[in-house]
Amino acid sequence: MTAVADARPKQAHDPFPVKGIDHVAFLVGNAKQAAHYYSTAFGMTLVAYRGPEQGHRDFAEYVMTSGSARFLIRGAVHAHAPGVEHHAKHGDGVTEIALEVPDVEAAYRHALSKGATTLQEPTIEKDEHGTVKVAAIATYGETRHTLVERHEYHGPFLPGFVAADPIVAKPRKRYFQAVDHIVGNVELGKMDEWVEFYHRVMGFTNMAEFIGDDIATDYSALMSKVVANGSRKVKFPLNEPAIAKKKSQIDEYLEFYDGPGVQHIALATNDILSTVDTMRAAGVEFLAVPDSYYDDPVLRARIGDVRAEIEELKKRRILVDRDEDGYLLQIFTKPVQDRPTVFFELIERHGSLGFGKGNFKALFEAIEREQDIRGNL
Repeated sequence: MTAVADARPKQAHDPFPVKGIDHVAFLVGNAKQAAHYYSTAFGMTLVAYRGPEQGHRDFAEYVMTSGSARFLIRGAVHAHAPGVEHHAKHGDGVTEIALEVPDVEAAYRHALSKGATTLQEPTIEKDEHGTVKVAAIATYGETRHTLVERHEYHGPFLPGFVAADPIVAKPRKRYFQAVDHIVGNVELGKMDEWVEFYHRVMGFTNMAEFIGDDIATDYSALMSKVVANGSRKVKFPLNEPAIAKKKSQIDEYLEFYDGPGVQHIALATNDILSTVDTMRAAGVEFLAVPDSYYDDPVLRARIGDVRAEIEELKKRRILVDRDEDGYLLQIFTKPVQDRPTVFFELIERHGSLGFGKGNFKALFEAIEREQDIRGNL
């Protein structure tokens, strides 16, 4: 069954206002090479850097942007840097989802009053460009939510970072404009616990729920609930595995990441066709769905008219789904590191507030084919 909640805010007063996703931080084995990859393959622009040259002796950090989407790529520069053991355990992955808030002190106090675990008390950071206030609380696994208040800051990113020249020339147009949603994988039986955490601590509400046949194939299954803030600018689907004949994609992730963490990041694009063409030409690998998906007359009848011909979507293996509000186009990359953990979604929305429910079976079967090749199904 599926339940989709009313997408409008339910409360006049938001106890934990969030302006949006400030940045997503990755801890990787080689930050310089990762920054080059996101420049060349994802069309992102390097805008800031911090490292030993600025007196920060533990990490090299590169800030990549595309529209409002901002990635912080961090890599240790010596064997005893904080996070080295984390990377040895988990591999390349997302360590923090930073949220921009209007008042760090208020947000932090509210979170702790509702039972959140503190990772960093409110701290003022400053340089010649102004002042930033930050704090941090824990979420699933070893992921953290950094709270950022930056309205008094005018530098390239955060204090200590310096402006950096792009690694490659900027593309003629952005491949994507924003982070649409971020998906977390948690252990069996933990999904509702973390859904309740976002309700209690941040005042998020349920946006959608997918369980049972909605989100299963003949071999594997999972369950998912989506929480979002009042404006719906921040959306967090949370997945857990379900009992089935074989390992689900969630089981595989939890095994190779060695615990809960961010599974994939959905990036909003205004032109998915040209974005896929350009990224594929740059070496990005996408999941493939069979011709039968596009040749199905039920699909063609259900989706109606969309901006691209079915044959154009078929050529690129882009999925399409429609709901009562409109339609969306989406495609998923293969994992972007050696471990089968983090991957990306490109999504182009035309009214739809959903997550591609009609594509779940085709998508999960495509993922299963990749799992089988890796010997992990």
